[in-house]
Amino acid sequence: MKISKSLLFLLLTAAVFLAACAKEESFKRISTTADNVAIKGFDTVAFFTAEKAVAGNPEFSFVWNGAKWYFSSAENMEKFKAAPENYAPQFGGYCAYAVSHGYTADGDPNAWKIVDNKLYLNYNQQVKEKWEAEQPKLIEDGRKNWEEFKRKKPQHKG
Repeated sequence: MKISKSLLFLLLTAAVFLAACAKEESFKRISTTADNVAIKGFDTVAFFTAEKAVAGNPEFSFVWNGAKWYFSSAENMEKFKAAPENYAPQFGGYCAYAVSHGYTADGDPNAWKIVDNKLYLNYNQQVKEKWEAEQPKLIEDGRKNWEEFKRKKPQHKG
């Protein structure tokens, strides 16, 4: 079968256009900065080891799930590489309260809590307190919504 050059050009143009539209509509599973850095450059392992928010260093970086993750030390970076699911925040680092209510908002690494060995971030301290007041229910609601976000892109509110 012989395909004309103009038909081939049209098909390729349509494919590129559809791919661009699909990419634009896709939901980013990891909350990142404009530079594609996860959790605003904080060391996700340090929440578990130092029990506090510690800024990461670009010198110790690793790309996972399409985002750059910074760490405060080579040791923490290696821990993350070995088991990223053990250290990455739930809901991709988006605000846990927002996800539990069916939308996304940026998570603040200074408004964090570990529950059952899982890291949760919230928008700010005030929102974290609201989330903690109903924590078990909101974690469950968040898990359900997070699964739904795979099928339907959520609204992002900041």
